[in-house]
Amino acid sequence: MIILLKNASLLYGKDLDYIGSADIIVRDGLFDSIFIGSSSDYDKSVFDSIVDCEGLLIMPSFINAHTHIADSIAKDIASEGLSFNESIHPVFGVKRQVLNNSREEHLMHFIKASALAMVKNGITTFIDFREQGLYGVRLLKASLNGISIRCIALGRVEYYNRDLSDEELREAKDVIEYADGFGLSGANEYSDNALKHLAYIAKARSKLFGLHACESQESYSYSLSKYGMSEVKRVLSIVRPDFLVHMTNATDDDLIHVKENGIGIVVCPRANASLGVGIPRVWDMLRLGCTIAIGTDNVMLNKPDMFREMEYIWKVSRALKQGVNAKDILKMATVNAAMIFKLSKLGYIDAGMRADAIIIDKYHVDIAHMHNPYVALVQRASESSIKGVMMDGNIIYGNIG
Repeated sequence: MIILLKNASLLYGKDLDYIGSADIIVRDGLFDSIFIGSSSDYDKSVFDSIVDCEGLLIMPSFINAHTHIADSIAKDIASEGLSFNESIHPVFGVKRQVLNNSREEHLMHFIKASALAMVKNGITTFIDFREQGLYGVRLLKASLNGISIRCIALGRVEYYNRDLSDEELREAKDVIEYADGFGLSGANEYSDNALKHLAYIAKARSKLFGLHACESQESYSYSLSKYGMSEVKRVLSIVRPDFLVHMTNATDDDLIHVKENGIGIVVCPRANASLGVGIPRVWDMLRLGCTIAIGTDNVMLNKPDMFREMEYIWKVSRALKQGVNAKDILKMATVNAAMIFKLSKLGYIDAGMRADAIIIDKYHVDIAHMHNPYVALVQRASESSIKGVMMDGNIIYGNIG
């Protein structure tokens, strides 16, 4: 299949350069050629489809870098009245009770619904931390069968606060064979040996290894009290994860250690706000040279909407007199996430990259006229601004023809 997208505006390349007019050829699921400016010098007979994209902006699709999609069955169950630990703690939080007591078909229904919601919001790839061991990962993959979305499924075994037995380590190996890596709870829930063994199991198979860190002040203080060091320093004394999620209460020293070890950070600011644990200092992470991606986190806390996540970061940073550049925020939702999770040919638009894109209606009432396209996309665009969503060269939502 060869498609010509003519006269499109474009966010181009790793730096998301704004191009006012370009012609884009999509061939067999990839961006084949990109011509800056418009040309009529084409043999039209070679194209299966030619689409006039005047008035449309083509940007890379979103990569939602952290979700817990199955807990969409429990929307807002922990939004008021419950503490951080009462809400989402992996041992005694209400979330675990809901997951373990829900029927399989109900969990699958809500996973499907949330995946479709993500597609409508321009997300073609998401990274999910999936609880419930091997069963949980299999359930996730089965739920997504037939839905055009790319899922990086990170599993775990649910044995906490002790070393793992030989049988439990065998179970972990079963999980990693089926999953794309391990996505663990906070470091405080694992012994040094458990962290060491789980990291080895993942890395020996070239799979991803990541975990939550410094999400709440309580977890940070607990680590200092029990281990005499922060969660970050303790983790890095044992293993080198590919990424850490949250870092909401991390110190500058923690951030420097993360940067020096080449570890990505995934921030989830709306979830942090919902749980009352603080605001990630994205501005300081950028100042110190960290690579940052964005996740919408628990669906029980948040709608999985990257537009709202970006807007929140932009406006909160300005309110705190720490303004973060809108283009940098867009990179967190696209380019940086692909880099952190080693997603080949994803994250930006260029020749040879996968044809994953959001097609934005520039004339939509909420964003016309775009004096600054980056700010317009970060703080004004929404699901209703989307004309279409493309994945591997196929329109999976909307209609641009």
